[in-house]
Amino acid sequence: MNLADTQPREIVAFWRDAGLDMWFASDPAFDAEIRRRYEQAHLAASAGVDEGWAQTSEGALAYLLLTDQFPRNIYRNSAHAFATDTLARTMADRAIGAGFDMATEPALRIFFYLPFQHHEDPASQARSLVLFTRHRDLTGDGGQLRYAEGHAAEIACFGRFPHRNTVLGRESTEAERAYLAKGGV
Repeated sequence: MNLADTQPREIVAFWRDAGLDMWFASDPAFDAEIRRRYEQAHLAASAGVDEGWAQTSEGALAYLLLTDQFPRNIYRNSAHAFATDTLARTMADRAIGAGFDMATEPALRIFFYLPFQHHEDPASQARSLVLFTRHRDLTGDGGQLRYAEGHAAEIACFGRFPHRNTVLGRESTEAERAYLAKGGV
């Protein structure tokens, strides 16, 4: 399968229809549906971007969903959930530079910004905060900024996301174990 076998509008419509209640939920049935419908497209996207997808806001958003969001569902609790994060971040940077985020409806715009929030790097976290602050200022949606602030605080404190340690084969520090024992707050 290659990306030409899947249409960006289908991916975006599926995600839009799923809605906020499902986007960040841990739901085995939803994960299975994404796996059934889009795992092959995710694997094709992991080989690199189809340049046609990079030319439109809808194509870029679909690619971001395939490389940043869907693997978190398809491969939940495994290292592969994060394997295409660099691809997503590269596309997000390119798409934001082209103004594709601002050409996308506000509810879906956040998926251009999440690749920076997901990155275990202070510079990406700083960019995430700028993007989500702008998003809040334009839409009134402060909830997404609060999540970005929480992610940035974890990176500032630990230099990484402690909840990924087990699946990435990393040894947790005592401070990380205490943090996780308290529910990660």
